[in-house]
Amino acid sequence: MIDDKSPYYKYTPANVLENENFKLYWNRSVLTDKTVPFIQPDITFMNKKIKNTILIDIAVPNTHNLAKTITDKQNKYQELANEICDMWKQKAAQVIPTVISSTGVIPKSLSQSLTTLNLHFNTYTQLQKSVILGTCSIVRNFLNYN
Repeated sequence: MIDDKSPYYKYTPANVLENENFKLYWNRSVLTDKTVPFIQPDITFMNKKIKNTILIDIAVPNTHNLAKTITDKQNKYQELANEICDMWKQKAAQVIPTVISSTGVIPKSLSQSLTTLNLHFNTYTQLQKSVILGTCSIVRNFLNYN
């Protein structure tokens, strides 16, 4: 859907990407027919051909909150997934929480999430690097705060 090969830290995603087979919403609310409490997952990916939608929510909690965050994300968007199936006439809609701790600790469920998203197995190393660099940047900014 994109030809730009810039590094992830320089890339600014468009709110909507679409072609004849796929539609991707980035950080955009999903309008629903009935009131749903949580309507803005980080990424909404729709496969138009097989009528499947994936809701991806990304979180970087402290290490001791990993399991709780995964369950919270799963439960938070399940109602939206059900509503999307009804509204958009999808065969399936699933919630995939993508969670890695702020120190780079990876839960067991991350490899399953990457497999479901059809991403390369070693994608977690790039995720770890990005998260650890981000955490270091936050700490550096805090220590230099006047």
